[in-house]
Amino acid sequence: MTGQPADGRTRVLLVRHGETDWNRKRRIQGWAPSSLNDRGREQARAVGEHITAAYDVDRVVASDLRRTRETTAQVREAGVDAEPTFLRAWRERDFGVYQGLGYDKLFERHPEFAAESGVVALRAQPAGGERLPEAYERVVDGWTHLCAEAVGETVLVVTHGGPIYFVLGHVKGQDVLTAVQEHSLDNCGVTELLVGEETELVRENETV
Repeated sequence: MTGQPADGRTRVLLVRHGETDWNRKRRIQGWAPSSLNDRGREQARAVGEHITAAYDVDRVVASDLRRTRETTAQVREAGVDAEPTFLRAWRERDFGVYQGLGYDKLFERHPEFAAESGVVALRAQPAGGERLPEAYERVVDGWTHLCAEAVGETVLVVTHGGPIYFVLGHVKGQDVLTAVQEHSLDNCGVTELLVGEETELVRENETV
């Protein structure tokens, strides 16, 4: 079992939530209260067992949306015993009135929301939702706060695809559009980083 990094760095395990029916149908979830399906619960338990066997987790932080809460509950049942803290900072981007719409339909009707639209995508704001840079800044603020608070610990973060893209882009020095376009994550994929004076990406989107 791997505990705290011997060199005093912080180990962060970023885990995307388990599968939902909306994932399977490629529907935009945003802040909607979608639940894990049976496969998602199996994925969450499997990743929990993997993390329990491989790491000594000091702290659990998670998005406060339903699908991440349910994933966290399964992970804890599998053996991760640190008490979780649920934070809005780790939520997916809020897509407002477009939540529930299929991605293909959204980009067909509103191509300005596609990252390929460049600067237009940065300015586009869904009614009742967040602009892409606002979501990015929210997550990076949460990341910065976590790294300052959990020095030397092993931390599990249960979140969504978007926030993990943002963190990876931030540590790789990418702009927000590049971060969104160049990353892809599976449900319950594990991304591990070691944070110190520099941040080392140990693994990205490892599935169990």
